Amino acid sequence: MYPLKFKPIFKERIWGGQKLRDIFGKQLPANTKIGESWELADLPEDKSQITNGSLAGKTIDQAIEQFTAQITGRTDFSKPFPLLIKFLDAENILSVQVHPDKQTCQRMGMGEPKTECWYIISAEPAAVIYKGLKKGVTKHDFAAATEQGNTAELLNRIEVHPGECHFLPAGTPHAIGAGLLIAEIQTPSDTTYRVFDWNRVDDTGKSRQLHIQQALESIRFAADEKKLTVRNSGVLVDSEFFKIKKFNQAKSETIELSDEMKVLIIIKGSGSINDQNSTVTFKAGDTILIPVEFEGVVRSDENTEYLSITL
Repeated sequence: MYPLKFKPIFKERIWGGQKLRDIFGKQLPANTKIGESWELADLPEDKSQITNGSLAGKTIDQAIEQFTAQITGRTDFSKPFPLLIKFLDAENILSVQVHPDKQTCQRMGMGEPKTECWYIISAEPAAVIYKGLKKGVTKHDFAAATEQGNTAELLNRIEVHPGECHFLPAGTPHAIGAGLLIAEIQTPSDTTYRVFDWNRVDDTGKSRQLHIQQALESIRFAADEKKLTVRNSGVLVDSEFFKIKKFNQAKSETIELSDEMKVLIIIKGSGSINDQNSTVTFKAGDTILIPVEFEGVVRSDENTEYLSITL
């Protein structure tokens, strides 16, 4: 077993840009607004392909099917892979949206639950996100706002800065503002209920579909605001779905990897991951899956910042 790297899956979005090329050097399609780069995915229509070593060419689900215990540490590991890792380039503001929790999906008989977090990689001056409802907002208030076209006025508008991590449990209405590059860690779902899209239209003059009733069913109007606390060092998220730690590693420093499966997202710097048999290099913008059976170290060639995600 060795650290696994993957081919990005690029997604064109009306709000996307070219920061993934400018900051991480990713080879984007020409003249295309790329809003999302799916770095590690195991959804029915989108499965990440391994690009290095003896497993090159296999998808993440094929590799785990063949080497379940060696990669995950379990023989009964359930499908799909329980993380979806993305980079989001918001050149323009995203829609106001919400994702359902498990109970809402069961009640409506549709969709997949989605809890996520955003790690701010870069932010233009005064860039903002919208996260959670203002205190006292009711379902009736929100329904009325969707009809009046002022939904965003009911959300907390928060100025953000690089290095912050914002946790968004399922049921939290949110939107990403313009001028942000974000690493998104989430459960493996693409279920999104769009509430408001700032009255935008696409190149053909058509507005994107809204999902008002599904959103009203999904929003947690009595959510615990303490869960939306911002963190920027150490343990960033400790949830039932995933745990995220932030590491800042000095030039030439080595850190030994613990014996558990993890995903590393390289935010800044470069280096290599080594054991007695293999060396896998990395640079900013890489996402790497470390199998449980891999025993080695992370070695930095320069000051390096990365996120480590475990289940």
